Amino acid sequence: MNPAPLCIELTRGKSIESFHYVDVAVMNLEGKKVTGWGDYEKSVLPRSAIKPIQALPLIETGAAEAFQLSEIEIALACSSHNGEKLHVEAIENWLSKIDCSSNELACGQHDPMNFDLVKEELFKGKLPKVTANNCSGKHTGFLTVMQHLGISLENYLDPKHPLHTNYVTPILGEMCQIDLSKQEPGVDGCGVPVWAVPLSGLATGWAGMIERPSASPLFQAMTNQPFYVAGTGRACTEMILSTRGEAIVKTGAEGVFCAVVPDQKIGIALKARDGASRAAATALTWLLAEFGVTERKEPQLLTNHAGQEIGEIHVSV
Repeated sequence: MNPAPLCIELTRGKSIESFHYVDVAVMNLEGKKVTGWGDYEKSVLPRSAIKPIQALPLIETGAAEAFQLSEIEIALACSSHNGEKLHVEAIENWLSKIDCSSNELACGQHDPMNFDLVKEELFKGKLPKVTANNCSGKHTGFLTVMQHLGISLENYLDPKHPLHTNYVTPILGEMCQIDLSKQEPGVDGCGVPVWAVPLSGLATGWAGMIERPSASPLFQAMTNQPFYVAGTGRACTEMILSTRGEAIVKTGAEGVFCAVVPDQKIGIALKARDGASRAAATALTWLLAEFGVTERKEPQLLTNHAGQEIGEIHVSV
C-alpha cells in the first residue's frame, strides 16, 4: 500500500513553482487492487475517460457490423479529438453512412482545442462545426446504435432515454462493479449523463475490457488509428504510438486519465486532485515506465514562448 498520493512537481529554474497531488488505482481482472497511491477508493467523475466503455454497445448490439464501420470510425467513437480537418471529415462521412446529419448531434459546439491546428478554416471565416466537437465521435456512435435498433433519437441526452437506461448506463455499472440505480447523474460537457465512480472501480472497468470480446475491436482501432483517438500533439495519441499498443490510454476532463496494459492484465485510473491535465499525463507516463511498458524517461522539459528551457515537470519520488 502506498498511502501518499503521487506528487507532481513543476519547477522554474531551481525553484518548485507548483505541485499537484494525484490519486491512483491499479486493479487486476478480478477487481483486486494491485497497487495504489493516495485515496484510490475516492469517487470521481470519469468524464471522457470512459468513452471506450460507453462504446461497447456499438459493438455488442451489432451496430458497428451492420453499418460496416471502419477502424477510424470505431476509434472516433472512443475519442476526444482535436477537431482537425481529418477528424471532421471522418465524422461527416460517418453521419452520412448512418443516414444522419450534424443536426442530430446534441453535443454542441465549442472553441477549437488548439487554434493553430484549425487556423486555415478559421481564417476562411468558418466557425467551429458541431462535428468538430471533441465528443462528436462518441455521439455519432450513439446515433449509430439508435439507428440500428430503431430507437428514437429525440432527447437522447436524457438519462432516462432508452439509449442510456438499456445500454450505456448498465454497461458502465457492470464494468465498474458499481450500482448506479440510486445515484443522480450530473451532466457532462457534451450533455450526456456523467456518473460518479470510485477510482478502483474505474480501473476495474478498464481491466475488465481486456477479456471482454467486444472490447477487442475498440482496442484494435485505438491502437491502429491513434490520431483519431485525440490528434496532433495530444498525450493519448503519443502514448499509444510510443507503446505500440502495449498500453491503451484515454484521458478525461479535470485531470482524469485511464489506461489498460493487456499483457499484464491490469487497468489504471488516476485523478489529479486539482484537475490539472498536465499532472495526470505526467503521472500516467511515469506509471507506464514503472510497469515496464515504456523506458523510463527524463523529466519533461518546459520551455517559454521563445523556446528557452525554463524548468521541468516530474513525479517527485
